[in-house]
Amino acid sequence: MEHITLQPVGTVIGGRSEAFDDDWNTEQALVRLDATRFRPDALAGLDEFSHLEVIFQFHLVDPASVVFSARRPRGNPEWPEVGIFAQRGRNRPNLLGVSRCRLLGVEGLDVHVRGLDAIDGSPVLDIKPYMAEFGPQGEIVQPAWAGELMRHYY
Repeated sequence: MEHITLQPVGTVIGGRSEAFDDDWNTEQALVRLDATRFRPDALAGLDEFSHLEVIFQFHLVDPASVVFSARRPRGNPEWPEVGIFAQRGRNRPNLLGVSRCRLLGVEGLDVHVRGLDAIDGSPVLDIKPYMAEFGPQGEIVQPAWAGELMRHYY
């Protein structure tokens, strides 16, 4: 397969310094855009949205711990073994995270957020405004274990 090279658009500043699950909605951080590539007008109009989608890299995950097969989410023996693409753990093949978070404000090249489940120093690959129309259409279905796992995530 073809390789893809990406250049981060910014970096997560603040929030947690190490990854651990749950209570992410208590975390506030900012995404600082790369000042060598962007001017503040790159964020013009973003402050009219309540939520963002942020794509970032799990930059501290040891490549040797990446999972390519099935495992039990969070190692919980009461949950089924499911493939890496049926869960959202950080030990993913391309180490990419996608997070929806609340936008608190924009100041220069800084985007202030709450509930971003990325840690301090994470490279940010993209920022998108969340629009209701991009939400899922129709009924949402998920297994019981996923609801249990996410109960205290945010």
